[in-house]
Amino acid sequence: MGSALPGARSRASPGGFVTDTDLRIEPLSEQSADAWVALFDACGCACFCRYWHFDGTKNEWLARSSEALPTNCEEQLGLVRNGAVEARGLVAMRANLAVGWMKLTPRACLRKLTRQGAYRALDLGPDEGIWSVGCLLVRPCERRRGVASALVAAAEEWTRRWGGRAVEAYPQRVTYALHDEEAWMGPEVVFVERRWEAVHDVAPYPVYRKTVRSD
Repeated sequence: MGSALPGARSRASPGGFVTDTDLRIEPLSEQSADAWVALFDACGCACFCRYWHFDGTKNEWLARSSEALPTNCEEQLGLVRNGAVEARGLVAMRANLAVGWMKLTPRACLRKLTRQGAYRALDLGPDEGIWSVGCLLVRPCERRRGVASALVAAAEEWTRRWGGRAVEAYPQRVTYALHDEEAWMGPEVVFVERRWEAVHDVAPYPVYRKTVRSD
């Protein structure tokens, strides 16, 4: 995924940690909100991480996500301002530029995800203490430079800080190269490299988990 070693840290900072000389991972906040919006705009993504929380039909979602409508963005930023846990996630920053994003929230907030056909019949255990990687987004010019790996490493730390005991991921496993836009739940390799456990090791939708606290 790039030259940076997964999870390598060079120095700590109060609001996050630096994974190389200029990449900083921090929680999404009002201070980083403008940079976060610019990241979604640069990637051509109008979802603004509200898909898992939308209960309407596919056509209603497509209409809501029209680039002419700010609904998703306004909803997410309103939740960030209010400190809502369902809006949590991590932003990868180079100076004032957001280059990556991971939705990181309790699994209990992502009912739509666990109701998907690939996961509905699975017994993944109780939701308590389990956080989920809801998506991974990297600025096009920063892809394959270790940003996703840095976000996955940071997810372990922030899940622990936020009181979780484990964090799960739901990548796609296929025998061909995915287009970048198809890997929006994260490329499987980054979770393998971080030695996350495959608790459901079946293609095309395995489930990976990393325990971050044993108590």
